[in-house]
Amino acid sequence: MSDLSGILCVNKPLGLTSHDVVGRVRRLAGLRRVGHAGTLDPLATGVLLLALGRAARLIEYLVGHDKVYETTVRLGQTTATYDAEGDVLEERPFLHLTLSQIEEALTPFRGDILQQPPIYSAIKQGGQPLYKLARQGKTDVERPYRPVTIHQLTLLSWEPPHLALRIGCSSGTYIRSLGYDLGEALGCGGHLSGLRRLAVGDFGLETAVPLDDLTPDNITAHLLPPDTAVRHLPRLNLPETAAADLLQGKPIAQTNEPSAELVRAYGPDGHFLGIVTAEGDQWRAHKMFPAVP
Repeated sequence: MSDLSGILCVNKPLGLTSHDVVGRVRRLAGLRRVGHAGTLDPLATGVLLLALGRAARLIEYLVGHDKVYETTVRLGQTTATYDAEGDVLEERPFLHLTLSQIEEALTPFRGDILQQPPIYSAIKQGGQPLYKLARQGKTDVERPYRPVTIHQLTLLSWEPPHLALRIGCSSGTYIRSLGYDLGEALGCGGHLSGLRRLAVGDFGLETAVPLDDLTPDNITAHLLPPDTAVRHLPRLNLPETAAADLLQGKPIAQTNEPSAELVRAYGPDGHFLGIVTAEGDQWRAHKMFPAVP
């Protein structure tokens, strides 16, 4: 099965790291070249996108999409990791909170905000991931605030001490930081006790395959074509001569349509050729996928 190539939308189970999922898929597919787009913490479940074989060259186009989550925030407790994996650092009263107070506290978190990543995160400082520095006791490391966008922040339920939220956000948003910051805004502290990713771009949980359902015999049936990773780019249909020229690295004349810097190109038979880029009045090969003999 070494010629397997495609995109796999997995429903990640609880307790596994994203790297664990990659490892299992490698074994199931009998394939070394497997990568994931957009890490999920072990306590998080839901949509995890993987690219197998030659499709791994397109993994950069699977990151950067907006995401949708449902999360549960445990109010009244702060932890070192901002989630239930960390030690409890502080407990404060929370039973006095009303729905209207919580709704009011949510308002400043909607739209464009600045967010400080958790100290237990993979962001690097001086070449070292923050979580490694934290484990060395270096918790006072500078963590610059980053701009993120919260498109949707909906209160689903408040059943003390648990607050359920639905969140639509830009790539790079830390839901753990959002839970922590909300707890501080409410004056009681908080940490994530559950997190489920419902969507990455237009890849939704309803079409994700549970990891435990995958077998060496059925993994091929669940693979999406490699160009699924770039379906958000405009499509360029090319005649046979132009398609052949691009595959040989030759530039071709740019037509009026589509007008974009980066497009996905297809030959006359509908075969995905790869990604081409606009330079002046020409299309040039950017990342091509010649047919496998």
